[in-house]
Amino acid sequence: MPSSIRKFGNFLAAPFKTLFLETFTWWHRQTLGVWWHTLRRGSLVGADEFGNRYYRDRRDASRRWVVYAGEIEASNIPPGWHAWLHHTVDESPAEQKRYTPRPWEREHLPNLTGTPDAYAPKGSLRRGTHARNDDNYHAWNPEGDKK
Repeated sequence: MPSSIRKFGNFLAAPFKTLFLETFTWWHRQTLGVWWHTLRRGSLVGADEFGNRYYRDRRDASRRWVVYAGEIEASNIPPGWHAWLHHTVDESPAEQKRYTPRPWEREHLPNLTGTPDAYAPKGSLRRGTHARNDDNYHAWNPEGDKK
């Protein structure tokens, strides 16, 4: 097969794969329905440092949504944008002249669930040792303590 045909075939494969993924899967970015709704009714408000884009409905300003740049993961939204999406604040970080994080906001951390760095409470088997709590655990006795 000539190399020009192979290159053309690879060129066509990428758009069809993207079209297929956006049609039938919601976890890769956005579906065609979200894309169409965003095209028809969305007004771009801004983007964050991760490449996520935030939109507001042109007709109903109370409707807000995000189009993720990569994997759809809610923990990939910074605190300021999260507050705007959930109507905690009226101005988005892009609309503010200078966004200042509130004292209780922390730096973004990815969701660590399912990784070795996930949180393990005291006494968890994942910490390697299991703490026994015989001192402060007493089984319930339906007849009461009749000793």
